[in-house]
Amino acid sequence: MGMEKEENQKPNSEENNEIKENNDLDKTSENKDLKPKDKVKELEDKLARAYAEIENQRRRFEKEKDEAFDYGGFSLARETLNLIDNLERSKFALENDEKLKNSETLKKTVEHLNIIQEDMISILKKNNIEAIKSIDQKLDPNLHQAMMEVEDDNKESGTVVQEIQKGFMMKDRLLRPSLVAVSKKSNKKDENLKQNQKSEENQSKSNEN
Repeated sequence: MGMEKEENQKPNSEENNEIKENNDLDKTSENKDLKPKDKVKELEDKLARAYAEIENQRRRFEKEKDEAFDYGGFSLARETLNLIDNLERSKFALENDEKLKNSETLKKTVEHLNIIQEDMISILKKNNIEAIKSIDQKLDPNLHQAMMEVEDDNKESGTVVQEIQKGFMMKDRLLRPSLVAVSKKSNKKDENLKQNQKSEENQSKSNEN
């Protein structure tokens, strides 16, 4: 039985070798059939494709390298903003402490906290991280996140009137949005506008009659 299996396997391997040899012969004959100009053109096409692939890889590498250089500290920068927030909260807590109000100790402490905060913002700015302008700006969903509305008839609706938490940009990327309060017209103002509109409509109707 073992001898029969070996005899059966030999023809199969011989057949495979023959098929491979035939394929190689076919390719060789095809290449021989090509004219020298066609062979040169074929080689030029292969070289052009290889060069294009190498160029695409180079561009991808350059882009990834630039992004790593420009935004490599993105996560660290975002975490650093928490320190600025904590300084703001500390100042607010101290300034609202009844025991410290109007004291020389409070004044000096707040001055030191302000210096630290300004230094931190300066360091961020040197690394292309800047605060987003918010106050008196029109609400921009790409930069601002509205947390509440405040009635203000002196401002156009949707204008930022209060900054709850400062937002920052890193070059052209948003580190975090500004948390803001925006203005809206009061109900009294709306009622006055409706009354004025009605009176104008009544007057126009009377003129027509």
